[in-house]
Amino acid sequence: MKVSKERIEENKVVLNIEVSEEKVASSLDKAYKKVVKDVNIPGFRKGKVPKSILIKKYGEEVLHKDALDVLIPEAYYEAVQETGIEPISQPDITDVFIESGSPATFTAEVEVKPEVKLGEYTDLDIEKEELEISNEDIEKELEHKRGHHAQLVAVDREEVEEGDYTIIDFEGFVDGEPFDGGAGEDYNLEIGSGQFIPGFEEQLVGVKVGEEVEVNVTFPEEYHADNLAGQDAIFKVTVKEIKAKELPELDDEFAKDLEFESLDDLKADIKEKIAAREEERINREYENKLVDAIAENAEVNVPETMVENEIDNMLQGFRMQISQQGFDFDQYLEMTGMNEEDIRADYKDSAANRAKANLVLEAIAEEEGIEVSDEDIDEKLEEIAERQGQDKAQLKAFLQMQGQLSSLKNSLEMEKTIDFLVENN
Repeated sequence: MKVSKERIEENKVVLNIEVSEEKVASSLDKAYKKVVKDVNIPGFRKGKVPKSILIKKYGEEVLHKDALDVLIPEAYYEAVQETGIEPISQPDITDVFIESGSPATFTAEVEVKPEVKLGEYTDLDIEKEELEISNEDIEKELEHKRGHHAQLVAVDREEVEEGDYTIIDFEGFVDGEPFDGGAGEDYNLEIGSGQFIPGFEEQLVGVKVGEEVEVNVTFPEEYHADNLAGQDAIFKVTVKEIKAKELPELDDEFAKDLEFESLDDLKADIKEKIAAREEERINREYENKLVDAIAENAEVNVPETMVENEIDNMLQGFRMQISQQGFDFDQYLEMTGMNEEDIRADYKDSAANRAKANLVLEAIAEEEGIEVSDEDIDEKLEEIAERQGQDKAQLKAFLQMQGQLSSLKNSLEMEKTIDFLVENN
């Protein structure tokens, strides 16, 4: 096979590819074996028509499409390997010629990964936040645990106050007519929580148990139900019961309920967990600042194709996040009044920055000879399998089947490169 490469734009090349007569003949033979299965010619059994007879009757062109389906992908792959280009898009195949007894030729135009001109990436003066844990942080977490174990108890009081938990019945009306989703019984509403429409909860302060009141509100303009957005509404509300949170005492008994020996042990555990969480956040923010600075020092023209691919990845991650929250993506779009194009537009700048950072990290990995070994991949698979309670061999087989092992390898290469940068700055 012969191949020549011509760069027609900064990130686009044309490959002129010539395939030998022998491979053309082999491709035509494979095409014949496929086509002949469906050919009926009088005097021959179906699928048994000789190649020469088939070509005489229908012309060699009847084999060309199937032959090219075999020949072009193989030849293009070999050309990519030979020229050392890194395609980032599907090739545009043109000027195709195939005929038995002659070399086949075609042209492949394709976008390629851009060249990166690295700037300074070691010994940079990037400030890293110091880890500090205050008593206030510990007390705040302790109060959170205390609130989580609080009990709601009935109060000996007739009127609703801010912060109370009320049991209410309600029914809403717009223009005198009830609407779907506007009614509820024995609903537990915390006054001041902001669960209901703005103005609803405030109007319950001072209402007595057993009293029915009318609450006047206006639905927000951006309300998820179009038929209610911006509409004035009246809710008939009856307060049936008032409750308040009763917090447990902060003492050793409380700590023992949480399986600690003492309150001091509980505080020590809280401090340790906050430290681990904050250290992870500080390290992540430092790594991000470091990579941003290094990317800023580099010169690279990021192709639009790479930006769009990064937006696709971000959108896929967002879809998964929405799904984990129990929403359908289309439902989310309807509730927020957005469409997919709006989200893609919002992601564009971040995607461009990510794409540039990835290119720069890949260039540094190549420059520094940073590689991922089979042992590195096995260790990572072991870590993932243990965290998810899976068998490592089954996990590896699944990733192979999904074609995701290469993504795992790329991810590990990025991690090792970032580790290198942290060590050298």
